[in-house]
Amino acid sequence: MAPAKSGQTIRCASCGQVTPSYEIVNYGSMEHGYKEICLQCLNKEMAEAMGLEGFEHAKFEPVGLADCTGEFHEFHFRTNLFGMGVALDAFELSDGDPTGYQFQIIGDPEDDLLVLFGQLIQKIRRGLSTKHVVDGPHGLQITDDRVVRGKIECDIAHDGRVPLLMIDGREITWDEFGRMLMSFEGWQFKLTVADKSEEL
Repeated sequence: MAPAKSGQTIRCASCGQVTPSYEIVNYGSMEHGYKEICLQCLNKEMAEAMGLEGFEHAKFEPVGLADCTGEFHEFHFRTNLFGMGVALDAFELSDGDPTGYQFQIIGDPEDDLLVLFGQLIQKIRRGLSTKHVVDGPHGLQITDDRVVRGKIECDIAHDGRVPLLMIDGREITWDEFGRMLMSFEGWQFKLTVADKSEEL
């Protein structure tokens, strides 16, 4: 199972619904082939395979929230049943693709998804309550708190050889981040890496 290619919409091979590409996965096997299906159909198949009779796919409407500077962010959501867990993802969109601030929470498939959704909204609010980098007289700088949280992505401009960081919902290149670190030359640092569903 893998995410489908980037784009605006794709027709689900199972239910026929035209669906945003971020809710489409390539599902199948080498023996039987792969097909592009929506998360709702995938979740239905997963629930049946796991005997989760009470599981219902949840579709949440976009929610707009302001960060600590008053900037507005619109979050979209997807529900993904996997193994013995269910993930709720929140993300901003740019040209039909997830980008910017991204959050995830994982729960039990038998949990009330509305309760899980409420917990995800609170996690988003906490994430938006702090800025880790600011524009200074010499470009981007790490804030006075000297703590940086973000997400590690792949910088396709360098063939994936170096990371692209998502900090405060914006793309920061490895070179930009290195320049910010140089203002702390001679200092110590601690790097902690965690799953995207964990809270740092």
